[in-house]
Amino acid sequence: MKASLRTVMLALAPLVSTACAKNEPEPTPTAANTTAAATVVPTAPPPPAATSSGPLASTLHPLLLDPSNAKDTAPAVFKAKFTTSKGDFVLEVHRDWAPNGADRFYNLVKLGFYDDTRFFRVVDGFMVQFGISGDPAVNAKWQESGIPDEPGKQSNKKGFITYAQRNTPSSRTTQVFINLVDNARLDGMHFVPFGQVVQGMDVVDSLYKGYGEGAPMGAGPDQVRIQSLGNAYLDVKFPKLDGIKRAEILK
Repeated sequence: MKASLRTVMLALAPLVSTACAKNEPEPTPTAANTTAAATVVPTAPPPPAATSSGPLASTLHPLLLDPSNAKDTAPAVFKAKFTTSKGDFVLEVHRDWAPNGADRFYNLVKLGFYDDTRFFRVVDGFMVQFGISGDPAVNAKWQESGIPDEPGKQSNKKGFITYAQRNTPSSRTTQVFINLVDNARLDGMHFVPFGQVVQGMDVVDSLYKGYGEGAPMGAGPDQVRIQSLGNAYLDVKFPKLDGIKRAEILK
């Protein structure tokens, strides 16, 4: 079932959890769009007080402030290791599954985009979503830097990784999700897997799920506020979220 127009405009963690009544829409991995949401979402409050988060991503990785730096072609097959607050997991990416998606992900990992970010949407029985920077300045540069759409060659099976997107062309940017179960229904909605977890799926399964679905349909984080406030918002309002310490391409 497709998400409502209002949900797409909000572009938040869009619908209700899989435990919803069967006559309500099922959740989809929608990416935030602060521009579209600005007309319907109240203005975000000033950033919370400084937290224990480390230096901003744009300070540690200044190349992130220019998406044109994401220009390298990915290897035919490569692995990326994610060191998280719950342990490590490894993704294996296959470029022939989705060349545009694989190239973007390869560059994001190399540029340090996923370092010190949070698993901001973890819905039990559905998926784990991440890929909004903890640095608002970085988010401002990448939010509209989408990659061209491409056909899917794999199904959204458990452990497979796919980009979140809006219901508009070329809207895949930096947000991705890992399926916690087989989500074949997403295949017909143009969610295109580009890799899979080959080590540490138990780590992915163990990520904190207590906040559930995101705002406005759930009690979890508001994607618009993450985009505009970064880790300062998440660490104050959602301190139990698990996060990525570092992501790296394995040699």
